[in-house]
Amino acid sequence: MARWRQQDDLWLLEPTGRPRGLVEFIGGSYLASNPQLSYRRLLDALAQRGWRVHAWSYVPGFDHQAQANAAWRRFRGQRQALAEVDALPAGAPLRLGHSLGCKLQLLAPDGGRSSRGLVSLSFNNFSAERSIPLLAELGQQFRFRSEFSPSPEETLRQVAASYRQPHNLLVRFNRDSIDQSSRLLGVLQARPDDASSVEELPGDHLSPASGGLRRQLLGDWADDPSRQRRIERLGAMVLDWAEAQR
Repeated sequence: MARWRQQDDLWLLEPTGRPRGLVEFIGGSYLASNPQLSYRRLLDALAQRGWRVHAWSYVPGFDHQAQANAAWRRFRGQRQALAEVDALPAGAPLRLGHSLGCKLQLLAPDGGRSSRGLVSLSFNNFSAERSIPLLAELGQQFRFRSEFSPSPEETLRQVAASYRQPHNLLVRFNRDSIDQSSRLLGVLQARPDDASSVEELPGDHLSPASGGLRRQLLGDWADDPSRQRRIERLGAMVLDWAEAQR
């Protein structure tokens, strides 16, 4: 059975046996500080299919480019460490993001070149004023940074100009009122030789996030089996798509 272990700001999940591939995951907003808990069911489902998972733990700030760079360096460093002991899974890693995590994956300094593709769950690219109204107001009052860098419009321009990965799967949920996948898809598909696509599933913005806490605390009787099945189907769809990108 797969087990989580922490290495600095990465949470590592190794499947039983030789891994079939590697997923590098960045979560969204307040969920991202403890991805091994917030996204346990989804990431466990990936490991159960034989994939190794590296999940970055961070606290979101205003400088999204700096955080994207930091995540990219940590993932790259961990891959290099695995390669030194002949434990790196074959093939380029799959990049997976949820909400803000999608933006950070898109801003990676290599433009997506060293990945097999990106799966973007519930892409969100709102301004600081909309995302954190109080902080934006305080920023204006006390003259500290009160907008994300890059801003929402700058992010899309940067994706259009610098993001080079053609293979992207955008997943949106039908009750997600803050999803912005459609706008991102338009930017991606305007690039030459783009192969991006979109899938819509039942659910809301938090559908990918589930730690199964009620089950862990109270037992199987307190769980919602339908939620577990939805998470497992999402995980299977992510990996089926990833394996087709060889």
